Amino acid sequence: MNEDNLKNILATTASICSVLQFLSGTVTCQKIVRNKSTGESSSFPFVSGCLSTSLWLRYGFLIQDTSIILVNTIGVSLFVSYVVVFFLYSLKKLHVLRQFLCSLLFLVFVLMKIHQTEELQVAHSFLGRVCMMVTILFFAAPFATIIHVIKVKNTDSLPYHMIVSTFIVCLQWMIYGVLLQDTFVQIPNFLGCILSGIQLSFFVIYPSKTSTKSHSSTII
Repeated sequence: MNEDNLKNILATTASICSVLQFLSGTVTCQKIVRNKSTGESSSFPFVSGCLSTSLWLRYGFLIQDTSIILVNTIGVSLFVSYVVVFFLYSLKKLHVLRQFLCSLLFLVFVLMKIHQTEELQVAHSFLGRVCMMVTILFFAAPFATIIHVIKVKNTDSLPYHMIVSTFIVCLQWMIYGVLLQDTFVQIPNFLGCILSGIQLSFFVIYPSKTSTKSHSSTII
């Protein structure tokens, strides 16, 4: 298998896995609509998802990569719809609106900076660094829950399937970045692999009490 074939296969599988990962937000939205309330859920993952996918979409156009453009076009559409659902059912509408407007202002600032930059290489470097920063923050966000996990010695509060999917998606995009020889794709996804791998290790250190109880019940 030559490098081009491998690149095409990785681009396809990584894109499919990324879209499936984005679609996991529909589960949360269905729960919100059913309960007619956002409960204790935070709007930050959805708002940061909007910002991250929007930036990567612009980066895809900048380097003219079809896979990055396609997956992030779908991502932007989904995350915007998630934010709308969250806003409609949230009791803290002003807080959600403030988060979204701050992200939008940051996005507009970055896009204007790119538009005003005449040299393509400078624009590529600037946008690549911004994308890396936002993506790393997005991947690191779940670590706020880790403190709680260590305190209670229980991983029930961690979304196991989402963390596994993040690890797989990051691994695929990291390899794709290596084939593209693009460090801005490689680095955040390499760190994403490490961060999600650390989170997965907690499932070994502190097994879920819920799954342990259900397993014991099955044996009895």
